[in-house]
Amino acid sequence: MSELRIGVWGGGGRMGRALIRAASEANDIKIVGAFDRPEAEGLGKDVGLLAGIGPIGIPLRSGLSDEAFDVIIDFSSPQGTATLLENARKRKIPLVIGTTGLDAGLESAIREAGRELPIVLSPNMSVGVAVLLHLATQGARLLGADFDIEIVEMHHRFKADAPSGTALALAKALAEVRGLGNDALRTAREGRVGPRPREELGVFAVRGGDVVGEHTVLLMGFGERLELTHRAFDRMLFAWGALRAARWVVRQAPGCYGTRDVLGLGAQGNP
Repeated sequence: MSELRIGVWGGGGRMGRALIRAASEANDIKIVGAFDRPEAEGLGKDVGLLAGIGPIGIPLRSGLSDEAFDVIIDFSSPQGTATLLENARKRKIPLVIGTTGLDAGLESAIREAGRELPIVLSPNMSVGVAVLLHLATQGARLLGADFDIEIVEMHHRFKADAPSGTALALAKALAEVRGLGNDALRTAREGRVGPRPREELGVFAVRGGDVVGEHTVLLMGFGERLELTHRAFDRMLFAWGALRAARWVVRQAPGCYGTRDVLGLGAQGNP
């Protein structure tokens, strides 16, 4: 495949525009369609102009067009992802889904769709975050239950969901390592009286300013503490990661994958 034909779902948003800029710099990628919700600003305008790279002849549309896509990359909203999933299943189009804030029902529907088409599903397309998850789970295994686990994430003031999808994915993978259920997660301790239970995993969100994204996993024992931190300084890194996932997913059999699969790190947990 000499040129990958990509559709951008959520093309008018911050990540959609970053993705269009990243694709314009790649000689093996061609944007053939960009889409957003019906009430989105910029509908009908050239997405190259919206992305700040000059016109590319692709208008922002409100519904999936009839062009042939090799893969569609989704940075939209849970409602937008649900609409895309329905259309992609009908047309058997591989997907890369980076939308956050998905509920359990929609995640289940995406995994069910993975029986019919290849999908990369990750709340964070950064390759560095995928390595963070790998290192954190290995660290939790090696250090054992004597080390408490806490996760702190920080994002810009405009982020809609909290805790972040990435923090929850980290928490889920680390809980599995420890044999803990979802009831072990704590996102607040207001009014708590008494010591921290060992069978607990804290996930805390900080919001403010223009922070692109920061995630820290704390493995805390007595007399020592291990901190693993990933800091994102440029939203483009998520776009580059999504393009890497797109190149990879079109060569895969049906299934629901994460960025760890894209990097060959194994399939346990997302990202």
